[in-house]
Amino acid sequence: MRPPAFVTRCGPPEVCCVLFCGVADPARRRATYEDVLAAPPNVVAQVIDGVLVTLPRPAAPHARAASTLGMDLGGPFDRGRGGPGGWHILDEPELHLAADIVVPDLAGWRKERVPNLPRAAFFTVAPDWVCEVLSPSTAGIDRGGKLAIDARERVPYVWFADPEARTLEVLTLDGPTYRVTAVHHADALVRAKPFEVVELELGALWLPPVP
Repeated sequence: MRPPAFVTRCGPPEVCCVLFCGVADPARRRATYEDVLAAPPNVVAQVIDGVLVTLPRPAAPHARAASTLGMDLGGPFDRGRGGPGGWHILDEPELHLAADIVVPDLAGWRKERVPNLPRAAFFTVAPDWVCEVLSPSTAGIDRGGKLAIDARERVPYVWFADPEARTLEVLTLDGPTYRVTAVHHADALVRAKPFEVVELELGALWLPPVP
């Protein structure tokens, strides 16, 4: 049985959400990279199970969490400053994995496996770690279609950072699927695989609560 497909429905101009739509129509033309290139510049375009998915650019809580986490991991693990190095850590890389095209919020590759980053605009080698920052418009697809692709491509670790719930979930590949190995909350000091040698300040990822 094929996995469920996702399509987008846009309401007001500033809102675009993902809908869970069951099994894709096999007669429908499958979306391609050309469809991604033709998408408006103000959206993130992806192809999941042959369906073009477009999402709005992230709001401030989402951007804050992704940017802060990228900075906190990039120094010790990408640059080797205060940590072991050995990783490429990138914001929003475009991944071409089989017929799927996905854009995680953050991804990392061990340099022992990918010594040099490609010059192309996209990657064809699956990462060793992915982080998705959840928002109301992306949580369904992040936990659904994109996680299924990560499992198929054998990505060892997936993180879900949720700015609204103020949580960080750590998922570890266990056979064909993932299991949740840790859930960290609020302002905890975190050591999370595969970056457990450096302590992260979880509270730095979140915007202050609205009074």
